[in-house]
Amino acid sequence: MTQNAPLRIAMLAPIAWRTPPHHYGPWELSTSVLTEALVARGVDVTLFATLDSATAGTLAGVVPRPYNDAPGIDAKVWEMRHVAHVMEQADAFDIIHNQADFVPLAFSRMIRTPIVTTLHGMPSERILPMLEEYQHDVDYVAISATDRSPVLRYAATIPHGIVVEAFPFGATPVRELLFFGRIHPDKGTAVAIAVAHAAGIPLHIAGIVQDERYFEEEVRPHIDGVTVRYSGALGGTERLSALGSAMALLHLIDFEEPFGLSVVEALACGTPVIAFRRGSMPDIVRDGVTGFVVDTPEQAVAAIDRVAGIDRHACRADVITRFSADRMAADYHALYGEMLARRAPKRRAMLAASR
Repeated sequence: MTQNAPLRIAMLAPIAWRTPPHHYGPWELSTSVLTEALVARGVDVTLFATLDSATAGTLAGVVPRPYNDAPGIDAKVWEMRHVAHVMEQADAFDIIHNQADFVPLAFSRMIRTPIVTTLHGMPSERILPMLEEYQHDVDYVAISATDRSPVLRYAATIPHGIVVEAFPFGATPVRELLFFGRIHPDKGTAVAIAVAHAAGIPLHIAGIVQDERYFEEEVRPHIDGVTVRYSGALGGTERLSALGSAMALLHLIDFEEPFGLSVVEALACGTPVIAFRRGSMPDIVRDGVTGFVVDTPEQAVAAIDRVAGIDRHACRADVITRFSADRMAADYHALYGEMLARRAPKRRAMLAASR
């Protein structure tokens, strides 16, 4: 990078879904939001993603379509081609920002360009050996304060951001609760149904079915179109309407969730959140201010009775302050500068030795 030239970033997206996704795809969504916010700040970003992706920056790639949308795309084969395509051009960039998990780490010692990796979740025991091996070669970023492994070193904690302006404020909610997310035991769909029934409030469910057995046995039997209705995976205006019209979002998860984009999106629409005290939920939901953080289904039912006392304007204001796309981009932009500053003495020494 020459003086006064824009920073050149290679943004490496996952290829499970399009960037941005049409509906589900949290990693791809956060990658897209960051890319567009960086471009708006004057950063020269090349987005390496599936070729049906869209960006205001430069789109590059070799993967025709996401492997979740195209049965002919072998995930392992095309992921390797995708990552290699970026690494073969590494010298053209100041920094490679890896959003695509652990595979790119294997290239870090083969190139001169520094790599920063956003860890989108607490690493499993199977993946941890890879992250431990390369943690002194690659800068890691955690996405919430609670999602930091004690055995890894992190360069920063940078929560995800959203384009708040894209989420209309819902001032007049209907008498209905919302479950928004993948239908899976981890997400607590059946618990949300039980809590809504106990409170006597209808429940709207929206999201992809990720566990067919769970859906058929514990969710579908309760769908009657009145007390429980299911809308599938929502996108566009229907998604925004669902997030903004509910009296509260039920996020009664059964795992240590690293972030929770749907929680932030609901809050941006002014919808309070009732969440179990798991993972990043205490980091995101301000108990008694933007919703309630609870420990049991009974406490969740009690919280529904109090949700009318939550100021919906306060929910949106908190997202603007803490979870905006511009805040996220500013944090990453600063980190990029720190990374390059750390490497500057080493680079000067290498140039001097080559003369």
